Amino acid sequence: MLLSLESVYESRVTKTDLELFLKTGKNIIQKQKVTPKNIVKIEANDEVIPMDRMRTMIAERMTSSLEISAHVTSFVECDMTEIVHWRNGVKKSFSDTYGENITFTPILMQAVARAIEAFPMINIQVDGNQIIKKGNINIGMAVALPNGNLVVPNIPNANKKSLVELTKYVNDLTRRGRENKLKPEDLEGGTYTVSNIGTFGNIMGTPIILQPQVAIIAFGAIIKTPAVIQTEIGDTIAIRHRMYISHSYDHRVIDGSLGGQFVKKVADLLEKFDGDKELAG
Repeated sequence: MLLSLESVYESRVTKTDLELFLKTGKNIIQKQKVTPKNIVKIEANDEVIPMDRMRTMIAERMTSSLEISAHVTSFVECDMTEIVHWRNGVKKSFSDTYGENITFTPILMQAVARAIEAFPMINIQVDGNQIIKKGNINIGMAVALPNGNLVVPNIPNANKKSLVELTKYVNDLTRRGRENKLKPEDLEGGTYTVSNIGTFGNIMGTPIILQPQVAIIAFGAIIKTPAVIQTEIGDTIAIRHRMYISHSYDHRVIDGSLGGQFVKKVADLLEKFDGDKELAG
């Protein structure tokens, strides 16, 4: 009896199916949809937790995104040593001057915005057989709500904002997210998404694209590691702060060359970051 992958996934071969096949030689399958209700066995000491409305919606959207987009992920490793040293050196003065704590997130957002300017075909959406090239660069960032769910509020025109402005936006969205005070308009109009999975101690990941966008980037944890570096007297091994960056993109409209070049551009911008110059304007 030959079964297609679809039949194996959506059907169960019963005793009746086998008997009919042996008698008639025909591939007769009694189809039954496989759902969690069909395959999950609930034991006496198990706890059944109904999904709330938001978790149900997230589950549906993530599954739908995998069905819509042909997901591909590219990875690069980035040296964050200079950024780490710069941030450690300016944390107090930055807070005293601007009234905000500077994290790595606004620095990452700035690099992404500038990379999109260099590769604008990352900032697109798909409408049937048409590609919509978005005029604004509105970057979303994953924010945790009090119940643990994640939402993605957006920073509009992120490429036109200074590092100080990005810091204020990031801190405001993060704070309002934790206080459950985000507004519907905060969640609308995003064209690209950033996920800072390093805040959870993760070193890398393969995030799912947020529709109707076509790409999403994930920044892993910054970790001290020995690395080979070039010096005036030759190669040497030194302790560096390294970070993996993963870029998931829709292969229907973004080829590997563009997806790979984009994430490499982000890494290059971070490695060439000059914080003092950014603050000086």
